[in-house]
Amino acid sequence: MKVLGIGSRISHNELGKGVITNVSSNQYWVTFMDKGLETIEINSDFEVIEAVEGEVDTVSFFDVESSLVAILQKWSDTTQRVAIADKWKGGNLILQPGEAGISNKEIPINTFFHKIVMVRDRIRVMEQKINSSKNLDDQEKIDLQQYITRIYGSLTTFNILFKNKSDHFVGEKSEK
Repeated sequence: MKVLGIGSRISHNELGKGVITNVSSNQYWVTFMDKGLETIEINSDFEVIEAVEGEVDTVSFFDVESSLVAILQKWSDTTQRVAIADKWKGGNLILQPGEAGISNKEIPINTFFHKIVMVRDRIRVMEQKINSSKNLDDQEKIDLQQYITRIYGSLTTFNILFKNKSDHFVGEKSEK
């Protein structure tokens, strides 16, 4: 069996799609789109989407990071990289139920942030499709745009997660 190189894309039954970012004698370090960094056995069950060959030692971390970013952008709806605020990096979001006897749910903030950014980017794509639609008249476009603006306004709570103010959600501005 040939060992895959860094940058190879795979699809794992349980962990989803990912990119190999490091290789040892018996394991791959894989960054999965939804699960983050995980190690899997080289002989575990997964589908190879795109194999990269070469010596592990000849690839720099910068090359791996650049490849990973390009692949993730290719597979997702994101149009740009968005940074999470430094104070949240590596943190966890803890959901504490109000009902007794139910345990807390802990989610890495980076995972949650990624989902928020994807929602934002998909709303932007929807907005572009509405504005360029040949099937909608101007009044329908305006009505739909107002809904989108209200959606952005509802999501402004999440602006605390963004590092750059230019990435914030912006809703309808009230006139005072």
